Amino acid sequence: MSYFSDLGLAEPILRALETKGYSDPTPIQRQAIPALLEGRDLLGIAQTGTGKTAAFALPSLHRLAADLKSNQPAACRMLVLSPTRELAAQIAENMRGYAKYLNLSVQCVFGGLPVGKQARALVPGCDVLVATPGRLLDLIEQRALTLRHVEIFVLDEADQMMDLGFIVPLKRVAKMLPENRQSLFFSATMPKAIADLGKQFINNPVRVEVAPQATTAERVEQFVTHVNQAEKQALLTLRLRTGFATKEGQQAVERALVFTRTKHGADRVVRHLVSAGVNAAAIHGNKSQGQRTAALLAFRKGTTPVLVATDIAARGIDVTGVSHVFNFEMPNVAEQYVHRIGRTARAGADGVAVSFVAPDEKPYLRDIEKLTGVQLMPLPLPDDFQKEASRLPAPTRKPAEAEQDARREARDARGRGGAGARGPARGGQGGRGGNRNSNPGGQARDGRGRDAHLRDAHGRGSDTRGPVFNPLAAYDSDGGERRPAAASGERRPANASGDRRPANASGDRRPAQAGDRRPAHNGDRRPQRDGAASAPRHDGQRAAPRSDMAHADRRPAPARDGQHSDGNRSAHARPEGGRDNRPHGGPRGNGGGGGDRPQRRFGEMPGGGRGRG
Repeated sequence: MSYFSDLGLAEPILRALETKGYSDPTPIQRQAIPALLEGRDLLGIAQTGTGKTAAFALPSLHRLAADLKSNQPAACRMLVLSPTRELAAQIAENMRGYAKYLNLSVQCVFGGLPVGKQARALVPGCDVLVATPGRLLDLIEQRALTLRHVEIFVLDEADQMMDLGFIVPLKRVAKMLPENRQSLFFSATMPKAIADLGKQFINNPVRVEVAPQATTAERVEQFVTHVNQAEKQALLTLRLRTGFATKEGQQAVERALVFTRTKHGADRVVRHLVSAGVNAAAIHGNKSQGQRTAALLAFRKGTTPVLVATDIAARGIDVTGVSHVFNFEMPNVAEQYVHRIGRTARAGADGVAVSFVAPDEKPYLRDIEKLTGVQLMPLPLPDDFQKEASRLPAPTRKPAEAEQDARREARDARGRGGAGARGPARGGQGGRGGNRNSNPGGQARDGRGRDAHLRDAHGRGSDTRGPVFNPLAAYDSDGGERRPAAASGERRPANASGDRRPANASGDRRPAQAGDRRPAHNGDRRPQRDGAASAPRHDGQRAAPRSDMAHADRRPAPARDGQHSDGNRSAHARPEGGRDNRPHGGPRGNGGGGGDRPQRRFGEMPGGGRGRG
């Protein structure tokens, strides 16, 4: 008889364990299962890869099988929360294997898949539900799931789940759970602050600790190589190519996990490895669920021997046959190192962990050695490293990938306070960290653009483009120099037409029109003067330029020689052959008729009306 049969587990569970080949329990299983069978709450701490999933799955399935109940609609009897999608899928797969000969249903829900399909699967209810916090709350908010019937609540990888990123969802879930329940916490690391916080969710727990906190697996050989950040990629490529080379019928590296800190860093490592002939795939949060599942499946089968991942894959992923773990970048949280290297040396096998440490990562290394109590063994660079690194091919990138990398590098530079940190973003608007108060568009009250000072600074202050064309600019009737414009913002009294707009600070910058563009007709269509009809012009010529009228000011012009002070122009006000090259005297086109005539504004019809101009 085995130890599991001595515990009194149900016969279908023992049969499933025999199918899987389980005979001897691990230390965490030996201590946790008896306490859980008694219905106690538990806080379990054990090294990763020591069988924590079976430690809570076996007694929980035994309890559910001993008290079979009909499933409640949209409800579950056992709830297991996991921090990542991959770990949730792995737990659900293991529990289906343990419940193979039991009449218990197991469902798994997580993000990245259509929520409607998962909601329909929960309509009849289930016995065991494995979920991630985000998708669990989505289903609850859509009233596709209720937690009122939960009897067993399991929180796997509790330290990560109760970190700042998950504490709010966990508190929401805890309020929905019934008070009369059994709560289980399992993790490889349990800092004191997280353990104190966990006491709010579990009552009088049994603490099971089979190894000191953050102790690494005993069968993992841990090495460190000090190298510059720019040389890490070449070093990783050479290590893998040498490891996959067959020597005496064996490979030094059978399957390798490479960990990076950033998502686009993982993609960059994969591009370099693939260009060097090493088959690799990436898994991180930016990948779709289908891509993540396909990459993990290919890694398990061995078709892709290298998997590059962020810490999302370091939590509880059980892949047999991982011989090497490479820390391409050191984790900034020392506890993550324990989870990373725990992916190797599983189920009694041996493993190797190699860490590449840049000069600015030495503080991370000191924290890790202090936490684990293990001094990493130095591993020198390969022979002729610089020469071999120079021979490695450069990765080929698509234009879209190159543009995306350029944006990421620019964003990283802004985050580091480097080049482009305060430069304008796209569209001329202030970017992240830039000046958000700038407004380069529009016009100021003086009619000039708000960015006129920028153009002036770049030598473009003499731009002839002005504001809206004003035909009544400040020119004298003789085309002389322009009168000084009013100061910016000065409010002039309303003139006869009621125009109160302030004058442009620099005046109208547009050149005067060359002449009247209106075609000549049988008769002159210009406004009649003194009520006299305009005499027809039979010469077919265009009207002569009238710059004095085109640029006349609306206000009465000051008196000059030959002009009365009341604004009336005398017959001899203009000398013979004036600028208009017309006989002076009466209205144009009537052939004479001298005498005084009133000064009218441009475009004004007799009687005070306004013509077309």
